[in-house]
Amino acid sequence: MKYVKQKLKDYPDLHWHWYRLEEMKPLVLYDMLALREAIFVVEQSCAYLELDGLDKTAEHLLVTRGETVVSCLRVLPPEGETDHARIGRVAVSSEWRKRGLARSMVQSAIDKMRLDYPSSDICLDAQTYLQGFYLSLGFQVCGDEFLEDGIPHIPMQM
Repeated sequence: MKYVKQKLKDYPDLHWHWYRLEEMKPLVLYDMLALREAIFVVEQSCAYLELDGLDKTAEHLLVTRGETVVSCLRVLPPEGETDHARIGRVAVSSEWRKRGLARSMVQSAIDKMRLDYPSSDICLDAQTYLQGFYLSLGFQVCGDEFLEDGIPHIPMQM
C-alpha cells in the first residue's frame, strides 16, 4: 500500500491510497467492488462481468472517507513492448460527483504511470459522453467509437 498526498484541499478528510489487490483488507476490497458494481452494473443498467480478471495485475487508487470507499480507479501495466499502460474502472460515488474528485484521481494515475512506465503511452476506453472530460486532461481520440456491453465508448490515449 502506498499513501498518496491528499489531492483536494477542500476535503481534508479524504485519504488516497494505491493498493495491489493482495494488499487490500477484505472489507476495503468488498467496498471497492460494491462501489463499482453499484455504478457500472446497477446505475448504468448494464449486466456484464465486472470481475474480469484484470484486477489481479492492476494497481488500484482508492479514495476513502473514514471507512468508506468514495471513489476508485485501476491502472493496468503494459503487457509486452508494444502494449500501453491503461486506466480503467474510474468510479465516483454519486454523493461525491461534481467536486473534482475524478479529475484529481485520473491526474494522479497519469502522474504515477509516467513514473512507473515512462516509455509507454497511456490509454483508456472512455464512455463516449465523457470524451470532453478526458480531452481536457490531455487524452486524444485514437480510434472509432464502439459498443462495450451496450454502452458507447471511444478509445483514447496520451
